Order: sequence, then C-alpha cells, then structure tokens
Amino acid sequence: MAFGHKILHAGVLGTSLTRLLSLPARHEVLLALVLCLLMAGTAMAAPQEPFPPPQRGTENEVCLRCHSSPGLKAELPSGEELNLYIDPITFEESVHGRQGQRCTACHTNITGYPHPPLYTRDRRAYNLEMYPLCRGCHGDKYAQTLDSMHAKVLAGGNRNAAMCTDCHGAHDTSDPHFPRAKISNTCAKCHSAIFNEYKDSIHGAALLEESNLDVPTCIDCHGVHYMVDPRTAAFRVSSPEICGKCHANTALMARYGISIDVFNTYVADFHGTTVELFEKLEPNQPTNKAVCYDCHGIHNIKKVTDKEATVIKENLLTTCRKCHPDATANFPASWTSHYQPSPQHYPIVYYVNLFYQLFIPSVVGFMLGFIFLDAGRRLVDRRRKTKAPWEH
Repeated sequence: MAFGHKILHAGVLGTSLTRLLSLPARHEVLLALVLCLLMAGTAMAAPQEPFPPPQRGTENEVCLRCHSSPGLKAELPSGEELNLYIDPITFEESVHGRQGQRCTACHTNITGYPHPPLYTRDRRAYNLEMYPLCRGCHGDKYAQTLDSMHAKVLAGGNRNAAMCTDCHGAHDTSDPHFPRAKISNTCAKCHSAIFNEYKDSIHGAALLEESNLDVPTCIDCHGVHYMVDPRTAAFRVSSPEICGKCHANTALMARYGISIDVFNTYVADFHGTTVELFEKLEPNQPTNKAVCYDCHGIHNIKKVTDKEATVIKENLLTTCRKCHPDATANFPASWTSHYQPSPQHYPIVYYVNLFYQLFIPSVVGFMLGFIFLDAGRRLVDRRRKTKAPWEH
C-alpha cells in the first residue's frame, strides 16, 4: 500500500515536470518510474522509524486525544461498561500528573493503536487485574498490604475488600493526607456504619467539623497499609499503647488541658498492670481485664462531660457491670477517675497513701537498724568470750 502511494505520488510529480519542461506526454510514464525508483532507493538507503519514541508529554497528549472525550466507554463481557474517559485537568493535577508520569508506565500492555481487546469479565475484575501494577513504583507499600486484613479478606474470596486504587484512586491520585479529613472519609466508603459513630465522637467531630489536626484518624489506630485484625487478643492487649501515643504525650495533652495521668494511672492500676503483663508475656492469650475502649468506647468515644459518656458518674455503674455484673451502687466509688490522689482529689486516699509512704519505710528502717545493732552486739559479746584470761 505504501509503495503504491509512492508510485501515485511519483506519477503526479512526473506529470507536473513534463508540463514544466514541455516534454512529450509519452515520456510521463518513463519519468514517473525513474522518480519512483529514486524515492525507493532513498528510503532504503536511509530507513527511518515510522513513529519516533514519544516524549513524556507527547505520549500522554496522544493518549488524551481519544481518552479526553466524555462518554468514551468499552463494553465488557458481563455487559457492564468500563469508563475510558480521563479528565486531562484532573490527571495533570494528580500526584502522577505533576510528576510527569507516562500513561504506559501503568498501562504496560499498550504499545499502539488499536489497543489489545479487553477480555476481563467485569469492572471489578478489571480493577483487581490492574492494581498490582502499583507494586512497580511502590514495592514497599505493596508488600505491607499483602499481610494486611484487607489482603486476607480479598484472598478469602471477597472481591470488595479494599485494594490500592479503592483508597488512592487511579487517574485522580492525590495527597492521601490532605486534607486530613480525607483519610476517614476514604475509609467511610466501605465502613460507613463505623464512620457514622466516629463522626459524632469527640475525635471525629474535632476532625470533621473543626479540622483539628491533632485528633486521631482511622489509620492512627488501625495502621495504613498493614492493618491487623482488631478482633484479635494481640490487638486488644496492645490497644492501651495505641491510646498512649496521644494520651501519654505531655506536650500534646497540655494543649487541651488533659493530664497524662489519664494514661499513667491506668497502667499503674490492677487492670493496666495485668494487661501490660499479658502484652509482654502472652500477647496472643485473651484477657478479661479492661482496656481503654472497654470503658470509653471505641469509635463512639464521648467527651467526659457529655451526658452520653460511658464514664460519667450517672453511667459508670452500667459500664462497670459489663465486667462486674454484681457491682453495687457504691462500686464505682473505688475508682479515682484517672486522678492522682491529692488534697484536692480524693484526699482520704491521698493521706492514707502518704501515711503508708512514711510509715512503711520507718518500720522497715527501724527493723533494719535493730538487726544491725543486734548483730553488732552479738559480735562484741562473742569476741569478749573468746579472749584469753591474760587479755582481760
């Protein structure tokens, strides 16, 4: 076909030259053949690639000549339509677009047009087929996801389990941390019931309504790419450490007038001490000792002055009875509400502690002193008895 075009072009050129040079018409064919042979020889002497390798911007521009057409779709075997439209501005403003990423960096099977046919059954299958390509640039993050809760559910046959593009997007990938509320809103796409509890909690309201950057989002407690099962015994006994990342941070708590004693007093009491031992010695063994979220809630944590808070005086007995069903009305009075006993808070406990802090060392010191004095006296008496008569 290309050679025929050359002959036609040479013939037209030959006709023009014969008219220009006033040659007889019968020489037109001969001149055309000569010109054709010259052109063919030139082409063979200096071969050229039909399409030189495109530059980054050039390649994407070529792709977008078609894919920037609204309504561009492909029908899959299931009858579903796969949207092939790409908004050029959205892509240019994405993380990949700003880096000048080429389309074929992800679509590695596309080398020209027409594209290879799509044999993927439906849209979800296509997404599942494509998302492992993220591994090419983000190998460390991808490796973390392989042991996560999402990957295990996906391997178990649930095709709706989250994968890279479900959270980060494909052609519209943006900074996952900005705005910060975007993190929890992303999780809400699958975990809407939990999100509805979280958004009304003290943490969620501060994040979503006040744009407070200090409060925890979903990933601060559950992790990012490596998310463990929160229903395991190991997660339960490690949960106080998760809360402690914020509530044991002196500078952070000072901004909100919250004492780090909230965390320290828990670790020091019977519940916290036992849980801490389990975490260090038997992390996979279940414990029935209370952790932070048993009392305060999980995703629905309220401010301690809120009438719905599970730890205010009016609701505390109900909270305690979850573990202590026989608890009487005065049972919660034994809890010091995470306060360190002081003359202002629980003065009786404070003075009893003070008494024992003085009394016990005094008794022990007295007993040690008595023992040392008695031992010394016995040594002196023994030495006197062993002396010779002339030494007296």
